Amino acid sequence: MSMRPSAPSPSPSAASQLLASTRTGPPSLSATSNSATTSSIAPRITAAFTGRPSPPPGCAVMRRAMSARLVRRFRRWVIAAIAIGALLFLAGSIWAGFDEVHAALAGFSWGWMLPVLLLTLVNYGLRFGKWHYLLGRLGVSMPLRDDLWNFAAGLAMVISPGKAGELLKPYVVRARTGTPMARTIPALVTERLTDGIAMLILAGLSVTTYAADKVHYLTIPGALVIGGLAVLSSERLSLAILGGLEKLPVIGGVAHKIEEMIRAMRTCVAPVPLIATVVISIVAWGAECVGYWMVFRGLGVDASLDVSVFLYAFATVAGGAMPGGLGVAEGALAGGAVTLLPGLADADAVAAALLIRVATLWFGVLLGAVALFRVSAMLGGDLDLDRSADPEPSPGAAPDTDRSSPP
Repeated sequence: MSMRPSAPSPSPSAASQLLASTRTGPPSLSATSNSATTSSIAPRITAAFTGRPSPPPGCAVMRRAMSARLVRRFRRWVIAAIAIGALLFLAGSIWAGFDEVHAALAGFSWGWMLPVLLLTLVNYGLRFGKWHYLLGRLGVSMPLRDDLWNFAAGLAMVISPGKAGELLKPYVVRARTGTPMARTIPALVTERLTDGIAMLILAGLSVTTYAADKVHYLTIPGALVIGGLAVLSSERLSLAILGGLEKLPVIGGVAHKIEEMIRAMRTCVAPVPLIATVVISIVAWGAECVGYWMVFRGLGVDASLDVSVFLYAFATVAGGAMPGGLGVAEGALAGGAVTLLPGLADADAVAAALLIRVATLWFGVLLGAVALFRVSAMLGGDLDLDRSADPEPSPGAAPDTDRSSPP
């Protein structure tokens, strides 16, 4: 069945958009040029994923127009995220009291904010190293500077609906190296998977120091992670599951690409890279956990480090399915702090949640926005992507039919 690219909507998941659009034929040039506000990024990502031809790249003006749509889409996401964040702050202030929250923020020692931001940068730096390492394990040679811009732009994409915008990272890798997205998406999945594993480990280690009887709450998510790793590590089991799913119409058309992704995923979760990336993730996210503890210190709250680590790790995992964790993470941080820190005022809990989210999520979005404009220029023709991608592609890379067009 043929489907036409539709207006962007936050309702479909990234996976459904990606798989459903694999049967989409290339839209006409006129449709591309007339759809500045209604064209979706899914058809171009699908073309890169499946190897199907995408619309002719056209002139540099058209490429810049398509890149501008990506920036406009990001602006809409930012506006929506800021609106949600403002509503959350309003709700927290109503719950804790406007005057009390204002007093808590006014009493914060802002000298603590610099080390908190530096710890956030440590997190980003280590995670970038992990991402670049995973690409290397997959045989992808991405210029370090380009990949740094690419990773930084991905920090802004966490606020996209369903975090679908994070597919920008494998797309940019394809534009620069010619490597099909089916080979690099597993690096993105592994990056997020090891983040989750690290958070579960941090939460488990910290909770044992003050509430060992609560460790069983981590059993279910831990079992899910172990089960997922077992499936991905077993070629026979993963391909058997895929064999059953490929009978579904939406899966059958891209089963061969999913198989390629599974094989690449097994490279990423082999013992050596898995252990290395989990250790990197523990240190990276541990830095932000310490940053949360420093926020309490800045508020004059004598919070223990182990409780702070558990609260931040738990809240991050809980909000993992939401764009930027908005709503869930803030609620878990504020509510959990009041519950686990005896005598903590509601206003201090709300202020701590607000400050750490500004120093992590919104600081990352700001850095990502700057990098996104750079990446947008790269994909829009301000750099000669065709020439830079001309060198021999990675082994096994599919012919690159549309390197110059941004998603």
